[in-house]
Amino acid sequence: MKSSLQATSSLEKWLCYIEQSHSKVIDMGLGRVKRVAEQLNLLCPAPFVITVGGTNGKGTTCRLLEMLLLNAGLRVGVYSSPHLLRYTERVRIQNQELPEAAHSASFYFLDQNRTESLSYFEFSTLSALYLFKQAQLDVVILEVGLGGRLDATNIVDSDISVITSIDIDHVDYLGDNREKIGYEKAGIFRAGKRAVIGEANLPDSVVQYAAEIGCELFCRDKNWSYREQGETWQWQSQGHKQPTALWQQLPMPHIPLANAATALAVCCCLPFQISVENIVNTLMQVELSGRFQTISAQRLQPLAEQWQLALADLPQVIVDVGHNPHAARYLAQKLQQLNTQHKRKVTAVFAMLKDKDAVQVVEPLAAAIQQWYFADLNGYRGQSAEQLKSAVAEVLTPQQRQTAITSASVTAALKTALCNMQADELLLIFGSFFTVAEFLALLEPKSAV
Repeated sequence: MKSSLQATSSLEKWLCYIEQSHSKVIDMGLGRVKRVAEQLNLLCPAPFVITVGGTNGKGTTCRLLEMLLLNAGLRVGVYSSPHLLRYTERVRIQNQELPEAAHSASFYFLDQNRTESLSYFEFSTLSALYLFKQAQLDVVILEVGLGGRLDATNIVDSDISVITSIDIDHVDYLGDNREKIGYEKAGIFRAGKRAVIGEANLPDSVVQYAAEIGCELFCRDKNWSYREQGETWQWQSQGHKQPTALWQQLPMPHIPLANAATALAVCCCLPFQISVENIVNTLMQVELSGRFQTISAQRLQPLAEQWQLALADLPQVIVDVGHNPHAARYLAQKLQQLNTQHKRKVTAVFAMLKDKDAVQVVEPLAAAIQQWYFADLNGYRGQSAEQLKSAVAEVLTPQQRQTAITSASVTAALKTALCNMQADELLLIFGSFFTVAEFLALLEPKSAV
């Protein structure tokens, strides 16, 4: 059934409609969405397409690739998910979000012409492809939403596919071990094309699938590698049907080094010229919201005023969307590095969806965090702070369990934490995109929330 909404209807109304228009929130499979894409001629959104999958690191890898290509003078579009504050974050064209009206018009076109029932993510993916096609781009970068093989982005045949990392996550959909998950992620590979692999410990299932379909792998620590050299790092290829590349004394990026290295491996395989000067300049400027992001004191001003706190007394605040064991291990490593430089008390505001492995997330972080604030997350996938606290009790010390505080929201937990912290301490807000989004929304101008 088609909606009564118009091309001029608000994006808010369209999003409400597409959330409710299909019987399942997540409906894995490509049949319906591919048929619609074929009918509307959306399967080739640009002359060159890069598809990026992986457990973690997709967003930052896509972001660095986007900026490198833009700085090389190419017209670039990026599709990513989920968003933090605005749906419009999901589609970037020439490093810009589109106005809400463009998304509404795109949804109207799809709704009027579709012949199948579509889920929210399928609507979103087709809309991105439609918007990219209208923009006449040189390159489109697609970030896989879930897995790869059955993800809606996989209707597009990419020229280069990327797997950033492979670890346990989304076990209900992808399987409960790395071999199964690897197979699902390898589903984005294409025969006769190249796949760049950022995962150092590659499951056999990925190698076997690539061999079966005739996809050439460009693998970390086999075909390319990177290493730190004090305050700089270097990237090199070992020669793989192309001239050996060596980039030295590169500046440390503001994103995970492994993801930056994976993006450079993709650059080594591109048909476009990416200069060393471009690489150096882009590494110094690229960042992505919510990924071990330090929040400046200036951005905290609205909270200080609202809660009558002295800005000078507020602790350093870091936010991270990490929500699986792989991300938690990276987060623990970063906290350890920070505390090696400045020994200080670490407090966490932590809220997580109930379908995530909270124990495996908290375990590597327990030794680095002294004070825990657990917060409720609403929605059908959310869980209460009490449930979360109970779930992870086994990996906390008796002292941590005794001092842990539960709150009815991230906002309430944050206010309590800030009121009880000193300027020489560190506050970490993490556990989910929803957790970080609730905090970042507090910093937005009221008219934009």
